[in-house]
Amino acid sequence: MVGHGIRALWAEPRPRHPPRRLWRDWALFGMVVLWSLVEAVVRDDLSWRPVVFGVSFVIALALLWRRTHPLAAVVVAFGTVLVFDAARVVGFDATGLVSIAALLVLPYSLFRWGAGREAAIGLGVILAWLGVTHVADPTAAAEVVAGYGFFLFSAALGASIRYYANSRAQEIEEAKLRERNLLARELHDTVGHHVSAIAIQAQAGRALAANHPERALSVLETIEDAASRTLEEMRAIVAVLRDTADADLAPQAGVADIARLARDTGGRLRVDVQLAGGLEGLSPPVSAALYRIAQESVTNAMRHARHATKVAVQVSDEDDIVRLRAYDDGEATTTGQHTSGFGLLGMAERASLLGGVLRAGPRPEGGWSVDVTLPKAGMRTTSPRAAKNPAQS
Repeated sequence: MVGHGIRALWAEPRPRHPPRRLWRDWALFGMVVLWSLVEAVVRDDLSWRPVVFGVSFVIALALLWRRTHPLAAVVVAFGTVLVFDAARVVGFDATGLVSIAALLVLPYSLFRWGAGREAAIGLGVILAWLGVTHVADPTAAAEVVAGYGFFLFSAALGASIRYYANSRAQEIEEAKLRERNLLARELHDTVGHHVSAIAIQAQAGRALAANHPERALSVLETIEDAASRTLEEMRAIVAVLRDTADADLAPQAGVADIARLARDTGGRLRVDVQLAGGLEGLSPPVSAALYRIAQESVTNAMRHARHATKVAVQVSDEDDIVRLRAYDDGEATTTGQHTSGFGLLGMAERASLLGGVLRAGPRPEGGWSVDVTLPKAGMRTTSPRAAKNPAQS
């Protein structure tokens, strides 16, 4: 487990799109250079002033690349002071400027913007410098611990900010994915349903045009009605995508609208709808989900039920839950859309998001059946297994 964690940390990539160099970076650079220059001029205890100023100037330069090249910035800055302190250990008589405290910014940037292996390598360079500098300037144990603590705190702060930023980015991506899935379900359940009805009616109209023109005219009226409703629902979806104020005020179809599905078939199949029990108190999300699931079940029967003559849709109140069962009397099959496609997947997602369970499969007496139970309040009460492929239920 530890080895896996180390490998994962080592393989951690850099965060994407680090911020570009801004005026604040140049301001920080100028402040460190000015601080170093003033200190080099006014301090009386300094020797080799150009050298010690040069060390601080290199650190200030490294700060400009701390986000785009964090490891290089750490290696250059800490490598410079490491060489400087190593020279002091062997006898070079010089004292560094206080402005080298700007080094504290670099561990933060390394762990905030560097890859995992860069952070590990850079931390090794930092710890090596800390060891050398305490040899060059022997101090009490408490000061040694404080020195390590400051730089490790800077690194930990960068890591924590990075973790928070990654979590936020992941939440945003998941929210976008949920919105795309929601849009896909709405398009499939609304537009797909009506377009299927239009296609079936167009086929029927073509067959009737030659011998029964009056019936073909009736079919064209049905197509016109379905096309108008498709356009209305498309406009509602586009309004939501444009985030208009009126979009939230548009009423959604609910359980009471299930009876309308009989008109959508145009007479090809007889749809029997039975609503039983106290269904008035259902929460709006549950009511809308029941309508969409019933709509998709009828659409699937229209598309794929071979030799079916009717579709039955039954909705019943069972204490704290509501049950919907839709089935047709076509030929029993386990192939085709029942084991693939987005229809059953979308229905299962709707049920799972509301804490319900959906089961679908062929009936022993023929045809296909969809059975879904939802809590009336739409609370999540089931495990994520409810979202599995309904063809496996």
